[in-house]
Amino acid sequence: MNNWTTRTPLSEAQEDYLKQILLLGSGGNETGRLEDTLAVSTQSLAEQMQVRPASVTGMLKKLAELGLVVHEAYRGVRLTEAGYKVALEVLRHHRLIECYLHQALGYGWEEVHAEAEKLEHHISEAFEARIAEWLGHPSHDPHGDAIPSATLELPQSNPSRRLTGLERGAFGLVVRVATQDQDALNLLAHLGLRPGASVQLLEHLREGSRIQVGQERYLLPTALAQVLWIEEGGPRG
Repeated sequence: MNNWTTRTPLSEAQEDYLKQILLLGSGGNETGRLEDTLAVSTQSLAEQMQVRPASVTGMLKKLAELGLVVHEAYRGVRLTEAGYKVALEVLRHHRLIECYLHQALGYGWEEVHAEAEKLEHHISEAFEARIAEWLGHPSHDPHGDAIPSATLELPQSNPSRRLTGLERGAFGLVVRVATQDQDALNLLAHLGLRPGASVQLLEHLREGSRIQVGQERYLLPTALAQVLWIEEGGPRG
């Protein structure tokens, strides 16, 4: 990874923690700026990592000693600038691998996350560069998640909102699908709700959100509607 010669190599677990602190602190809305991230509680990190809170506390102590996080009891944990750069690089590896698996090897978008989780820690900087070159330096992965550049900057993107946050009658383009659940991704693909799809919100109901995609109308449960991020103002239909 970039700049590894200037710091102590990290374990896979340490890299995973930094990545999850970034994702949780972003609240699902990656802006590319460290100052926009929020503190992450030990409990939410434990739930995401599927470990005990005591294990999280021990890991955060080690990361703090390395200067990668700032952890305050009862106030949560935040990345330092150094920790943020590590997290972005892990994300770059992960999302480039997802693109490569999808485009070069024909993996479904519901399959790539699990494979990328296994590979993201093990590719060299040279291999990362070769993948990026072969793919044409993509800015987003198959789910619409932003891919940090080689200089660890997130691409600029237009404002977007969750489908559940749109007003009745709003229309736009799906720009991101914020889930890795295979069943949810399979269903959304079947409904034509991938990044780039045009969608109109017809109404919000207690049961979910009624939408129109092309000539089809669907009632999406809230759990599905909230993972769709929409850039308003795209073409109708």
